[in-house]
Amino acid sequence: MKSVALASRTKMEIKFAENLKSLRKSKGLSQKELADIVGVDQRTVSAWETKTAEPSLDMLAKLCEIFGETFDGLLG
Repeated sequence: MKSVALASRTKMEIKFAENLKSLRKSKGLSQKELADIVGVDQRTVSAWETKTAEPSLDMLAKLCEIFGETFDGLLG
């Protein structure tokens, strides 16, 4: 069972990273601009997009609001 949960989580992480980058670019925002909007460092946005870090639930909610997406839409 753990391998199934891990595989699902990995797919979700990949989709989130891809979706975030796509949404950010569709809004014409740089990583720095998005970072400034949500109150984090540009390196944090980069880490989200390269799958080396994940945002908190509060931050996910803020990202959903900014991009007009649902959690499901953002997480893929």
